[in-house]
Amino acid sequence: QVQLVESGGGLVQPGGSLTLSCSVSGIIFSMCNMAWYRQAPGKERELVARISSRSITAYPDFVRGRFTISRDNARSTVYLQMNNLKPEDTAVYYCSAETPISTQYWGQGTQVTVSP
Repeated sequence: QVQLVESGGGLVQPGGSLTLSCSVSGIIFSMCNMAWYRQAPGKERELVARISSRSITAYPDFVRGRFTISRDNARSTVYLQMNNLKPEDTAVYYCSAETPISTQYWGQGTQVTVSP
């Protein structure tokens, strides 16, 4: 059974930082491309960071320089370090795993709220 379990969300003030974690089981983590997405109320889910099985990273412009994705294959965990958070970063953040045969799995999501 494949499981992706996110943690680390919460309430933070603008300009603050949070680190999200996603622990993965049931698949060969080291062979998967991993990603973080987010979905705000009334909006579509969007990609915020991606890291390949070879640890090549990619970010959209709206988070580049503020967010950092990393992975620890020994712990089957992917992280998202978020700095200089803005109110518009408020959303449910989801972890995603893409296997070598392009099957995609999702976590249950963790809420991030950026507010004074």
